[in-house]
Amino acid sequence: MRQPNAWGAPAPVVRGRPLVLGLLGLVLAGSAHAWSLSVAAASSRVFLHVGTGTANANNPTVDRVTADLTPAELLARNPKVMTSSGMQSNSLSGDNFATCPTPSTQVLIGASYRRNNNGQGQAVLSVNAPASLVSAAGDTIPISEISWTVSAPGSPVPGIIPAGTFSAGQRQLATVPPNTFIENCHTFRYANSAIRAAGTYTGVVTYTLSTP
Repeated sequence: MRQPNAWGAPAPVVRGRPLVLGLLGLVLAGSAHAWSLSVAAASSRVFLHVGTGTANANNPTVDRVTADLTPAELLARNPKVMTSSGMQSNSLSGDNFATCPTPSTQVLIGASYRRNNNGQGQAVLSVNAPASLVSAAGDTIPISEISWTVSAPGSPVPGIIPAGTFSAGQRQLATVPPNTFIENCHTFRYANSAIRAAGTYTGVVTYTLSTP
């Protein structure tokens, strides 16, 4: 059974981490489960990592997930698994568990909340997304074209951070009880439901962990 070390640096009430979503080289036709682990009580602390991270420290890295579609893939209209620029495979909980065995297509997301008093509410993990991905020419793709599945080897608590589809604005993903660490791997997919104007489309989503 996984038993992480006590960890987490003192933090503000809210911690946020961005993740860049991108669709590269779009052209016109013809051209797990999850883990929930107990951590030791301590003075109020939160820890959030999205993709590349460092235990007990801030890491400014902003990872990118991308989909580069060929003309044949555009015409086929099949969903496309997005690749990740980050290579964070092992958990930052303290036990170095290989939560994301294929980090080239997975993004490790985890959150921890610690309090001296277990009765002090719950932290909230949320994500804020734009309405659309936008190209340099001003063309758009609805953010709802991007979804994610979740996984983690050997987990007894599937869906602790659930799968879903992005929507414009902020949405709650999960709650984190005091003295608890949660994590899983997210695999992002582009729905590819329509042929779009040629271009590179980008957008930034920001994950936030807030405490009472």
